[in-house]
Amino acid sequence: MSDTRRRVKVYTLNEDRQWDDRGTGHVSSTYVEELKGMSLLVRAESDGSLLLESKINPNTAYQKQQDTLIVWSEAENYDLALSFQEKAGCDEIWEKICQVQGKDPSVEVTQDLIDESEEERFEEMPETSHLIDLPTCELNKLEEIADLVTSVLSSPIRREKLALALENEGYIKKLLQLFQACENLENTEGLHHLYEIIRGILFLNKATLFEVMFSDECIMDVVGCLEYDPALAQPKRHREFLTKTAKFKEVIPITDSELRQKIHQTYRVQYIQDIILPTPSVFEENFLSTLTSFIFFNKVEIVSMLQEDEKFLSEVFAQLTDEATDDDKRRELVNFFKEFCAFSQTLQPQNRDAFFKTLAKLGILPALEIVMGMDDLQVRSAATDIFSYLVEFSPSMVREFVMQEAQQSDDDILLINVVIEQMICDTDPELGGAVQLMGLLRTLIDPENMLATTNKTEKSEFLNFFYNHCMHVLTAPLLTNTSEDKCEKDFFLKHYRYSWSFVCTPSHSHSHSTPSSSISQDNIVGSNKNNTICPETLPRTPQCHQDNYQTAQLLALILELLTFCVEHHTYHIKNYIMNKDLLRRVLVLMNSKHTFLALCALRFMRRIIGLKDEFYNRYITKGNLFEPVINALLDNGTRYNLLNSAVIELFEFIRVEDIKSLTAHIVENFYKALESIEYVQTFKGLKTKYEQEKDRQNQKLNSVPSILRSNRFRRDAKALEEDEEMWFNEDEEEEGKVVVAPVEKSKPEDDFPDNYEKFMETKKAKESEDKENLPKRTSPGGFKFTFSHSASAANGTNSKSVVAQTPPATSNGSSSKTTNLATSVTATKDCGRPRQEDRLSPGVQDHSGQQGETPSLQKVLKY
Repeated sequence: MSDTRRRVKVYTLNEDRQWDDRGTGHVSSTYVEELKGMSLLVRAESDGSLLLESKINPNTAYQKQQDTLIVWSEAENYDLALSFQEKAGCDEIWEKICQVQGKDPSVEVTQDLIDESEEERFEEMPETSHLIDLPTCELNKLEEIADLVTSVLSSPIRREKLALALENEGYIKKLLQLFQACENLENTEGLHHLYEIIRGILFLNKATLFEVMFSDECIMDVVGCLEYDPALAQPKRHREFLTKTAKFKEVIPITDSELRQKIHQTYRVQYIQDIILPTPSVFEENFLSTLTSFIFFNKVEIVSMLQEDEKFLSEVFAQLTDEATDDDKRRELVNFFKEFCAFSQTLQPQNRDAFFKTLAKLGILPALEIVMGMDDLQVRSAATDIFSYLVEFSPSMVREFVMQEAQQSDDDILLINVVIEQMICDTDPELGGAVQLMGLLRTLIDPENMLATTNKTEKSEFLNFFYNHCMHVLTAPLLTNTSEDKCEKDFFLKHYRYSWSFVCTPSHSHSHSTPSSSISQDNIVGSNKNNTICPETLPRTPQCHQDNYQTAQLLALILELLTFCVEHHTYHIKNYIMNKDLLRRVLVLMNSKHTFLALCALRFMRRIIGLKDEFYNRYITKGNLFEPVINALLDNGTRYNLLNSAVIELFEFIRVEDIKSLTAHIVENFYKALESIEYVQTFKGLKTKYEQEKDRQNQKLNSVPSILRSNRFRRDAKALEEDEEMWFNEDEEEEGKVVVAPVEKSKPEDDFPDNYEKFMETKKAKESEDKENLPKRTSPGGFKFTFSHSASAANGTNSKSVVAQTPPATSNGSSSKTTNLATSVTATKDCGRPRQEDRLSPGVQDHSGQQGETPSLQKVLKY
């Protein structure tokens, strides 16, 4: 089976008349009992699986083309081809086929499928009439020749006879001499007949005739004949286009004359198929299958010849990366590589693998890194197409390059960061290029196509690299558009040389919204009285509008990529979200006037909640991150639209999946605002779930002896503290410290009730008092919550009072209540991680300068 003579590639012709590669294997001819006859078998060289099992039917027409191809039709509109690595192997299998069909192996086609009536007529014909008698090739016989060629197209056997006659008598060259005479004499009628004759000969679908017609000597006259379509008032000027308009650009001189001839031939034949010949009818669509094959295998040969000429490719790369190369020359070089890579798609997999490895060895990726950063839009577009071919072929090859590059280069010039910057800086209003680049990035960070070996795991290595070196570049527009920090904005604007608008408009659903020139800061998510999101000192350009469409489109793309990360990267993205407080920043976009962007932000949160991860759940509840979602729902009013349905679905998921911590948080903090929504039963269902869980916990408590309760609760809470400590201590190297909203200073322990019953009575009394502190209504039947988009909003210098965030419900269904505070805290730079339940962050102090401590439930139950 390892004999290279029998090594073949199996192709099938698809509906678009293109050859699809079905795999590489080794062919044999053997008797198959199930098929009751000699058959062709092809077994895959990779795993020995059966790629092809085809009985050699005595009535099937097999064609041998270009010494290494055997083509046939198994059924109507189902064509097959075997491409042999060596001519000797093709000859062996061809002899077997001819032996089964009783044919002479010297023929290039065994027979055609014909209907019974035609077969009977053919059997009655005398043996001497095996070829069609062609009229003499003269001007006055052109009409007769045209009628003959047209009449045989409906008969497979007559097409074969005519093709043999044309080939044996050298008839095509004689016809083309008549064309020159007709054109010189301006014989329009003769030229119209020659159009029909040449078009009919093309539809004979014979490779041997194509080789004559598409030779350098004949092809331009063939094109000339096809200019004189009788249906046109004036002839087309295809020859003028091919000889004068279409210029062959040699980026590097090609010294191989055979290669030059093959390139010219392929271009011209492709032009005949795509431009000159009319779209074939249903009857004619199979007539040009051999023409498609002719072009396909020409391209394979061109790529193979170029790839073998390493001197040529080395020179191309040298000029591409040379700083002295002028822009026009570099543009031509990049376009050459784009066409080169497009042609490579016709190669067999093993040859395509060798092709891309050759390009990688010569330095295609460093070269792309240079040209993708150029100002020429056409060059960048072609470079992006080349990069897409490389990523599609081998994402691992690209990942390996960028990780090696990171050891020697700064983050700013890494290939992936160059790609991200091109995505961010796409000037197309519809961001067509950005969408393409986003798809490539998604392929590169997809764990599904990452390799795992015994020595190393590509997934962990690359994701560590990506989150350390690239993620900050990807999220920069998002963090900048949701930031109050002018320094952060100025850095981004300077670094990317790009103008940005910042999301600061109130929800577009209010009928009483004020114009943008007089936006009330109370209505802006993420703002406060003394710190606007869009400071007047921020440098802007005239086209920089608030929440503009192009910026919204870009942020939607980034959110789509981040949502993909949430679904596939687990630990890495979780760490990043916690450290950067990313969800809080994303939810600022719920206030965008572009509903699609608000939905993208909501989808990001929905994916996080869909993981049902308690770390995420605690982060959401401690950060009070349902507020912007509920505000968006209330602002949307009674309108039945996609935003309304998406928000309802989010809460319905929490109810159906019975996520207890989120259910308790929603009911305890937002039920009063949501209870009026009765067109769905979602929120009443959440309340029911909450009450059932509360009753269940109370029953469980009552069934435990009082002497055991404190131990039980102390053990569970301690285990939880240890888990949190391990999680939050993993990222001490992250910039900044944890910042939390101010909490009430703990009371002395002896001020708490000395038994559980007194504690519950005190809690109920506090709950009745807290009813007075419900959120204020912003419209009849609705509530508005104050939402600080970063924990630094708790800084006393910027806000006179803030609503302290409510901790999540404890395991017995109760929650610790907090009050409105007017306290000053020391705000630190990063607000990325939620606070731990039973202590203040080291970066936050109470009024006395001592570390604060909140009372935990186990301490209450202890007394």
